[in-house]
Amino acid sequence: MSTEQTSSINKSLLTNLIAIGILSASFFTPHYAENIKAIGVFALSGAITNWIAIHMLFERVPFLYGSGVIPAHFEEFKRGIQDLIMQQFFTQENIERFLQREEDSAQQLFNVEPLLNRLDYDQLFQSLVDAISESSFGSMLAMVGGTEALEPLKEPFCKKIRKTLAEMTDSEAFIEALHEGINARQISDDLVDDIEAIVIKRLDELTPDMVKQIIQRMIKQHLGWLVVWGGVFGGLIGLVFSLI
Repeated sequence: MSTEQTSSINKSLLTNLIAIGILSASFFTPHYAENIKAIGVFALSGAITNWIAIHMLFERVPFLYGSGVIPAHFEEFKRGIQDLIMQQFFTQENIERFLQREEDSAQQLFNVEPLLNRLDYDQLFQSLVDAISESSFGSMLAMVGGTEALEPLKEPFCKKIRKTLAEMTDSEAFIEALHEGINARQISDDLVDDIEAIVIKRLDELTPDMVKQIIQRMIKQHLGWLVVWGGVFGGLIGLVFSLI
């Protein structure tokens, strides 16, 4: 038994015991016996009534219509849980805001240096040389020493192309193209569908007893106070009744 359930039972049991104690004391006290008896009876009836009502939420009681309401309507609770998750937490707007925030954060931290450092500039230069050789300028290049004549251009070409790429990736046009390529709306649509599928699959695995346990864990600890206050207000009503 969990700590929450034990705490709830202790509050209920303690309230009932106090009410029984007050009722028992009325048979032995020489003064105000009727008043004390009324307090005890009303306190006990209030506490027991609330305890039975709480018990009937989670358990079926023979011949008591409406008892076991949570297990009996667990399909409705499952749909309610699904609606709560999808309509309050994982809405398309919330996911879009999250993706946009992450995208803006990534943009601020975006560093192309590692990417530029990994590019093979020698291969880029070789591709340029091959393109010139295969073009109409190839014969002219052969007259001045062939592709070896272009070798001195290799280092300045690599530096220039690296600088150009760095400037391009830092431009507004590139950033806008990056935003368009990410397409937060399309990603959010897909995420909503995936999350909803996961939620539905998990909810389909729930049994009435599992739904009952989930709700018990959430509220049963606090429902114990209903028994306490049922006893308190019952006792106050009993006192007023005995004085009328």
